[in-house]
Amino acid sequence: MALVPYVENPLPVLSKLHNSSAQFRFANRDLRLAQDWKKLGVAAVVWDAAVVMCMYLELGRVELKGKKAIELGAGTGLVGIVAALLGARVTITDREPALDFLSANVKANLPPDSQQSVVVSELTWGEGLERYPAGGFDVVLGADIIYLEDTFLPLLETLEHLSSDATVVLLACKLRYERDTNFLGMLKQRFTVEEVHYDKQRDIHLYKACKLTRRRDL
Repeated sequence: MALVPYVENPLPVLSKLHNSSAQFRFANRDLRLAQDWKKLGVAAVVWDAAVVMCMYLELGRVELKGKKAIELGAGTGLVGIVAALLGARVTITDREPALDFLSANVKANLPPDSQQSVVVSELTWGEGLERYPAGGFDVVLGADIIYLEDTFLPLLETLEHLSSDATVVLLACKLRYERDTNFLGMLKQRFTVEEVHYDKQRDIHLYKACKLTRRRDL
């Protein structure tokens, strides 16, 4: 979500983030995602959490065909693109400065018949939520969006707004700091949360969350 330009890092482990593109094969299709670290920072590179999320979606453990999905903090759009290729109708969102970049990736990687099932839209968490239907999505996707503590409450508000009791929320993340674990504690106050996958090689956790049903006085 945060558009933070970073100074180029010479560490080999980060060198792939400075490449102008990243290539993958998902849903029986070769994908080439443009990256622009220098201009848009963390929002414009493919992180491991997005890759692990796409691998999980390919397993078919969450029904996507014909479902209405939304991706939060989409960055390059990889997760939303793969969800669309797997049959979902996807709203792919990020903050306004990233939208042209995001739209270009969507157009370059989806065949014409799939592009009609995708909408790229501005969404700053916690703001203008009335533009999105309350509880209007079957699946909410977020890859590596848990890292800025100032965004935790707006993110929770956004997840609650978008979710109905039947919505499946999937969050893929690397638990880098104590605050990341704290967010999961905050999430568990409003959603049931279950870790459904762990990629040991990439150290990525994938959580499934469903909105808690409010108790009603009889």
